[in-house]
Amino acid sequence: MKQPLKIVVLAKQVPDTRNVGKDAMTPEGTVNRAALPAIFNPEDLNALELALSLKDRVEGATVHVLTMGPQRAADIIRDAMFRGADGGYLLSGREFAGSDTLATSYALSCALKKIAPDVIVAGRQAIDGDTAQVGPQVAEKLGLPQVTYAEEIVEIGGQSLVIKRRLANGTETVECPIPAVITVNASAPECRPRNAKRVMTYKCALCKSEIAADPESAAAKRVAAKPALQIVEWAAAEVDPDPAQLGLQGSPTKVKRIENVVFQAKEAKKLTAADAEINELMVELIASHTLG
Repeated sequence: MKQPLKIVVLAKQVPDTRNVGKDAMTPEGTVNRAALPAIFNPEDLNALELALSLKDRVEGATVHVLTMGPQRAADIIRDAMFRGADGGYLLSGREFAGSDTLATSYALSCALKKIAPDVIVAGRQAIDGDTAQVGPQVAEKLGLPQVTYAEEIVEIGGQSLVIKRRLANGTETVECPIPAVITVNASAPECRPRNAKRVMTYKCALCKSEIAADPESAAAKRVAAKPALQIVEWAAAEVDPDPAQLGLQGSPTKVKRIENVVFQAKEAKKLTAADAEINELMVELIASHTLG
């Protein structure tokens, strides 16, 4: 690869689905993010590692994170910077609230047109939706080739990448021209840990709305002295979208009904190793369609 690469990782701050309570959903059928702890989407961390490993191999390459969400979503940009990313972009505003995958991918594609990266990397799917649609939809909206289920970039060519991808019964190696969109599987290498020196350097990185919330804070003053610490924050109007395609208005997916399911143990049965008792249990499980 002769030219430096501009790499953008699409990442999402998601609710921790390991701690879902009764208030996890709003009456409108959207996720009540304020009621759940927020984490870096796991497969987006795999995507970040693939991007950082590509940066390590291409002199002059840069990695930035693009995320859409409220002000607190800047946390995952800082986390990425602690791990080796150069910076990030936060797409934030009430216009984006309630977006399904179609509206999300549209908003992200508008921002990406402004950034103009060479390689776009994303996790295969987010744990709060499990649709695996946003990455491919972004590729379609930008008219770019895409490689899904990627595990490794095997070779870097002059204007292409050779990528190994995970299939149901094995792997496949493909060559893809760039610019391109790559979605990364959970079977790809885990992301490198946070670097202590980078944590100390970038812990004060702030976006515009965070600075405005407390302009006299030590962190805000440090960002003013070192502009490289400022996380780029764009409102909807700054990426020139069609407002009709944003948020709930631009989301054709509607939730009809929400049902909370709580698993409770009703009874327990203790078995011995006797063949008769095991056979009786198997008959019972088959009859209840738990097995078979």
